[in-house]
Amino acid sequence: MSFFISRRNLIKGLSATALASEVLPKVAMAQAEQSQPSEQPGKKPWWLGNGMPQESASTPKIADAISLRDGVTDAAIRGVVQIGVYHVLSGGPHIPWTVDELQPIVDKLKAGGVALGNLMIDGFPNTIYGRPGRDEEIDKVRQSIEAAGKVGLPVVEYNFYAHRAMEGYYEETGRGGAGLTGVDYDRAKGLPPLPNEGAHTLNEMWANITYFLKAVIPTAEKANVRLALHPNDPPFPLSRGSQQIMATLAGWKHLISIVDSPSNGITFDCGVTREMGEDPVAVCHYFGSRDRINHMHYRNPHVFTPYLKYVEGFIDEGDVNMFAVMRELIKVHYTREVYPEHPRAIDYDRERGPIHGYPGGGGYAGNLYDIAYAKAMLQAALIVERG
Repeated sequence: MSFFISRRNLIKGLSATALASEVLPKVAMAQAEQSQPSEQPGKKPWWLGNGMPQESASTPKIADAISLRDGVTDAAIRGVVQIGVYHVLSGGPHIPWTVDELQPIVDKLKAGGVALGNLMIDGFPNTIYGRPGRDEEIDKVRQSIEAAGKVGLPVVEYNFYAHRAMEGYYEETGRGGAGLTGVDYDRAKGLPPLPNEGAHTLNEMWANITYFLKAVIPTAEKANVRLALHPNDPPFPLSRGSQQIMATLAGWKHLISIVDSPSNGITFDCGVTREMGEDPVAVCHYFGSRDRINHMHYRNPHVFTPYLKYVEGFIDEGDVNMFAVMRELIKVHYTREVYPEHPRAIDYDRERGPIHGYPGGGGYAGNLYDIAYAKAMLQAALIVERG
């Protein structure tokens, strides 16, 4: 795929100019006010000495992922703090989690000025497929949620795929030869069910997650922990013979109605929202105004055919108005983590060894680009909303 100056890109450039005309005067005003004597000595303004607004308890938090495979290292902490990130997420340990294994992680991060905001939980396939043994798995999930609450972990994220159709991914080429991730349903359509998964109807999957939520949400409420279900990505209509409960906006809405609780929320992914042909700002408002966004993924695909064919490109060149999404997060008073995921493959990372993960996916430098972009969007949105 080649990218060149087109009418679409020109319009996007003009939109950026309009954004600058809206934001820059307010930046100048903020800087001017910062230079004036404070009317309340000793009170810290909502922007710091550099004149730019910063994260606070009342704003979204830009987050990065770290690995806990070998424990929390000083290098991992420095790696996020040096790029201005103070909130992290990770995959969790095997269930059941215990306070003894979570507390050292939380404490080490806290000592380095970093908060752990989200752990992904998995390891309950019998629950997903409604098989014998699910009650034992659910009990381990409940124990894990209780441990999360005791160490102050606010969010536990999870998936509930019958099958994730990653067979539809392939590598595309973007600007300057960078790696992008293409997604095409034709590559995954018609594949048979896997023996360990089987094929499952929508009704089966809804019955299974209803059983799960009614068992674990009361525990989450008592522990002051929020669960965040990630949407199906890719949102293909059928994945190896199985239908997917979180592959439509109607499914997202139904999910939060099963148990009406802030502990039963979603990971709002503005990229998946666009992949389904929906308006990310409107969807953000729907779930955010109901306080059901418990985690957020921030990325920007270019969609050719909703649900079926799209490309995950750079965060600054897709079909999502990322600034408008960030503004809406602030408007609905979202204060949890915003994770700019799925970095692009650029030469800096390629030259430093193989890149694992999605085809066309990137490493540290690609991730740094996304983090910096997200931080800029947050600061610009804060200036406009509070200006």
